[in-house]
Amino acid sequence: MQPVESISIKELTEMSAKMSEPLVKAVVDVARRSLVVDAGLHADEEFFLLEEGSKQQDLWGINLWPENFGTDDFVEFDSMINIRPAQGNRSRGVDDPEARMTVQEIVAEKVHG
Repeated sequence: MQPVESISIKELTEMSAKMSEPLVKAVVDVARRSLVVDAGLHADEEFFLLEEGSKQQDLWGINLWPENFGTDDFVEFDSMINIRPAQGNRSRGVDDPEARMTVQEIVAEKVHG
C-alpha cells in the first residue's frame, strides 16, 4: 500500500496482477486530495489514511481497472467502506454527485497513461 502523487497505468497493471480480478483497490481522501493504492482491502487503505490524519467522512473506496483507462469504466465506485447511512450514503457506491466528481478529478490528477 502506498500514497501516490503520480502513478502510471503500467504500475497499476502490475499491481492488479496480485488481485483475483485485474483491478487495484484505492481510497481517495477528497479533502486532502490524496490517493492510496495497492492493498487487498479498502479497509486497510482507509485505516492507513485515518492514521495519517484523514477524516472518515472524506474517504471513499474505489476500484481502478487499468485495462479500462480512458473510459467511464476505469473508476468503479464500489466499496464496503462507503456505506455510511449517517452521512446519507446507503450504498457501496458514492451517491453524492459532487463527491463522485471530486474523486474522479483526483484520480485524473494522479493517474497517467
